[in-house]
Amino acid sequence: MKLANKIAWSCLMILGLSQTAQAQQVSSSDKDTIIQVIQQFFDGMRQNDSAMVHHTLSPDILMFTTLTDKKGQPRMVANDAKKFLAAVGQPKNINETWDEKIWSYDVRIDGLLANAWTEYSFFYGGKLLHCGVNNFQLFKTARGWKIVNITDTRRKENCTTSADATINVLLDQWHKAAATADEDVFFGSMTADAVYIGTDASERWLRDEMKTWSAPFFELDTAWSFTPYDRHIAYSEDGKLAWFDELLDTWMGVCRASGVVVLTTEGWKIKHYHLSIAVPNEAVNDYLDILKKQPKSKSSDEENKE
Repeated sequence: MKLANKIAWSCLMILGLSQTAQAQQVSSSDKDTIIQVIQQFFDGMRQNDSAMVHHTLSPDILMFTTLTDKKGQPRMVANDAKKFLAAVGQPKNINETWDEKIWSYDVRIDGLLANAWTEYSFFYGGKLLHCGVNNFQLFKTARGWKIVNITDTRRKENCTTSADATINVLLDQWHKAAATADEDVFFGSMTADAVYIGTDASERWLRDEMKTWSAPFFELDTAWSFTPYDRHIAYSEDGKLAWFDELLDTWMGVCRASGVVVLTTEGWKIKHYHLSIAVPNEAVNDYLDILKKQPKSKSSDEENKE
């Protein structure tokens, strides 16, 4: 291949990589926008504001519900969008409020087409009516992303009634993944920039650093086995950030941990986890005696001077 052709080919490759990176950046930005559109849809429902809901929809919106009828036959029922908007706009008292809570978002985008899979629980007048999954299909118009199709499932069993349940499942499965040496689930439950702080002063890892350090443990049948109990969860005002503390039964005795979880487009993820050994008050003096016998650790400044 001639030098000129090689240079031209290289330029095309670089241009292609640049365009791919740019598309990925746009996609990431679009994910946030799509979630905002869906949130506006449900905010309008809660506020009886049909105009707010209508603004998120394509003029050709299609709406369906999948269900099993009384004869046990699967059905897909078409819903009238105009009747739905009229029902949204009707004045409601506190016992008639529509409140659909979304527990997670799974957003996929390709060009002008997007799909959002959202788990939900629907409350009518504060009482759980049903739960399931919404499948939103959106199209990127000149006026922004618009919902062109909504298909939902509905059931009354195994419904989540608060984000606590979802976060509890996340944390319980995370601990179980360590106990069963399931590396994919353990590290997949954490954000890419997650921090894990262990019981030793030297143990502070980013997620992928911890993955490297712990690789030999996850080659075993059990990496480590901690049994959590007495967990408490609190939330930020926007409901997208939560922090928790929990006690754990471990081979080290009782440990206490605290952490932070964030609501991402893939659902709740662990962003920070801090594990510490819980030393009983009556054993503190013995604990201090043990520390006195340990070699004094050098500070990072002292190590740098050496």
